[in-house]
Amino acid sequence: MTDASVKEQLSGYRQSIDNIDAALVHMLAERFRCTKAVGVLKAKYDLPPADPAREEYQIARLRHLAQDAHLDPDFAEKFLNFIITEVIRHHEAIAAEHGGVTEKTA
Repeated sequence: MTDASVKEQLSGYRQSIDNIDAALVHMLAERFRCTKAVGVLKAKYDLPPADPAREEYQIARLRHLAQDAHLDPDFAEKFLNFIITEVIRHHEAIAAEHGGVTEKTA
């Protein structure tokens, strides 16, 4: 391949990566809109911010999806754990705003 064709191919890959990154950001934003609604509902009914059974189910589910997609399940679990930690932090803040249960008081 010539230098120009290599640069063109590299540019095409990078454009795809940029598009995927943008989609990931928009998907995460939508996910956090949904989890915020969950946090408000939990605060309203004085439910704890964390749900270990749900988290365990989601991790197992995501690991299976990752394996099917030929993605490292350990990486997928780390990614989901990062998101879960942030969601719980948001839920604790929402609960505190509503005077409800937080992880520290649960």
